[in-house]
Amino acid sequence: MLHEMLTRKIGRSGIDASAIGLGTWAIGGWMWGGTDESRSIEAIQASIDEGVSLIDTAPAYGQGLAEEIVGKALNGRREKVVLATKCGLVWHTQKGNHFFDYDGKPVHRYLGKEEIVYEVEQSLKRLGTDYIDHYITHWQDPTTSIDETMEALESLKSQGKIRSIGASNTSPEELKAYVAAGQLDAIQEEYSMVKRDIEATHVPFCLENGVSVLSYSSLALGLLTGKIGPDRTFSGDDQRKDNPRFSLENRQKVARLMETVSPIAEAHGATNAQVVIAWTLQQPGITFSLCGARDPGQAVENAKAGRLRLSQADLEAISNAAQRHLTQLAA
Repeated sequence: MLHEMLTRKIGRSGIDASAIGLGTWAIGGWMWGGTDESRSIEAIQASIDEGVSLIDTAPAYGQGLAEEIVGKALNGRREKVVLATKCGLVWHTQKGNHFFDYDGKPVHRYLGKEEIVYEVEQSLKRLGTDYIDHYITHWQDPTTSIDETMEALESLKSQGKIRSIGASNTSPEELKAYVAAGQLDAIQEEYSMVKRDIEATHVPFCLENGVSVLSYSSLALGLLTGKIGPDRTFSGDDQRKDNPRFSLENRQKVARLMETVSPIAEAHGATNAQVVIAWTLQQPGITFSLCGARDPGQAVENAKAGRLRLSQADLEAISNAAQRHLTQLAA
């Protein structure tokens, strides 16, 4: 039986959003083997039609490309969505901390006040909107104090350009510093059955301080869909090509996990991926699950996970199987 789409609040902001969010990293094409704009727009619109209100993007996804595609997709639908984007990965200045090179040019982590003010204007233009519902520091900048960063974000909030504040890829110390410096509504961290460290390092503090957790890579870049079999190959700039997490041995372990997940999925009339996402959303302190989709079919499948409610027995069976099969998984 499918329920209503699960919705939850983003921290103390008062903003309600669907517990399933559409993540648009793959839509930017970078590290995902390119992108198809019209198919991507259809995927975003299919998500919204299926009840997903949380759309998450970032300037770094294709150096503005994902934001531009999201902006086009939201034309005439802006009021239906809670729009999240990010700041702090910059390529037009070399201030801050060098992070990586993109097409041979340096990208820096920089969260200085003047940079955030500049970046928000660029994102608003690309997204074709005059406000961002949830604005997130993408990666942390060791050269700028969190107090300075939060001062800039609080100022944007008072101007109505952003409605809530988030931080991503934080250490426990950075998380505490954000909460001390102002109203942090959410963190965005990698979390899945194969990567659960934030349960100990971040979640207890978030629960105590009213901070939501947006989890990304809930399906571990597709590994946990059960669709990537032992014979699948990756090519080009696909980041999974040389990723030890996608080793043959790991894929065999995931196949054994799916022997427990599949009958539960069948009983709910759901796919394995939907059950994995629903399990993620029912873990203590995990508020939202960001799921990537590159075509309407994937978008609809992910969205339906927000209508699925697993029983305590289902959750325990899956957790036990994950413990049995996913320990010592190469990261």
